[in-house]
Amino acid sequence: SAFDRDRLPPGYMLGQADGTSWMAAFAKSMFSTALLLAEQNSAYEDLASKFWEHFIYIANAMNSVVSTEDSLWDAKDGFFYDHLTHPDGKREAVRARTMVGFVPLFGVSTVDAHAFDRFPGFKRRRQWFIDHRPDLMQSVQPMVSPGPTGKLILGMVREDQLRRMLAYMLDENEFLSPYGIRAVSKYHQAHPLILHLNGEVHRLDYEPGESRTDLFGGNSNWRGPIWMPVNFLIILALKQFHDYYGDSLKVECPTGSGNLMNLSQVADELALRVGRIFRRDAHGKRPVFGDCDLFNSKSDWRDLIPFHEYFHGDTGRGCGASHQTGWTGLIAQLLIGMPETLRSSMDPD
Repeated sequence: SAFDRDRLPPGYMLGQADGTSWMAAFAKSMFSTALLLAEQNSAYEDLASKFWEHFIYIANAMNSVVSTEDSLWDAKDGFFYDHLTHPDGKREAVRARTMVGFVPLFGVSTVDAHAFDRFPGFKRRRQWFIDHRPDLMQSVQPMVSPGPTGKLILGMVREDQLRRMLAYMLDENEFLSPYGIRAVSKYHQAHPLILHLNGEVHRLDYEPGESRTDLFGGNSNWRGPIWMPVNFLIILALKQFHDYYGDSLKVECPTGSGNLMNLSQVADELALRVGRIFRRDAHGKRPVFGDCDLFNSKSDWRDLIPFHEYFHGDTGRGCGASHQTGWTGLIAQLLIGMPETLRSSMDPD
């Protein structure tokens, strides 16, 4: 963000694209958990209904096709933004091209079109809601209408929106780095976001390495580097969208290249790029080590790979804490899940 969202000036309110999306992902996870428990105890079907409806209400609160004036989707730019409400009631989009705009993709999952037949109580209440709240169901139609692969998708990003979001995500002049997806678009390097609030100036720049401000915890920087957990969630989401759309949805990767990929292939390409952080390049160096000669060239050190907190958005150099195995360890899962054809093309070390 351009400012500390926990300390807005008096009278201002912020509609958060990421915070709202996290709550939708929470509702979806609770729904999935309730159905899993309902396989042993049908009483949990009531809870499944509750969280299924909560997901729909949240999706409509931020991405309604009916009340577009309240939506966090910007039809002009084709991106999700936070929206700031001023004390006088004026509402404006905070036009920051950041990872915030991709969080609505997270938490998505696909199910077989007949998956709910095993839960008659939930299925009955679900149908009642579909029949009696058509105003809400318009925004999440893929949740009730099987897609090209015969599956349903529990998500709140529609196909036209997904295509426009991916055009930004896969643009090498914006989010797509040789080493994954940046937290902030490189667009802001030449076009910083500047906001004037309550007599104060707030600014968001593209900062690919260490932070130049202690606003969000000193050395921790969400203003441009590559973060493993959100890259992991993007890749998971793209796999789920592919389960729904199959080969009927292909996009350019990178944007403008003319190279069309389905979403599973895009996910694999992103995993490959993130994996480059740790693999030796053509010069025998691992990007994670940066220019450190000790780790790059000394045989006793070159295979001791650290798990940094985040990574430089342009070079892949490790930044922040060097032992963030809690989430950077996710790279192992990405490499394990990579198709054999891609794994074999990588350096065997």
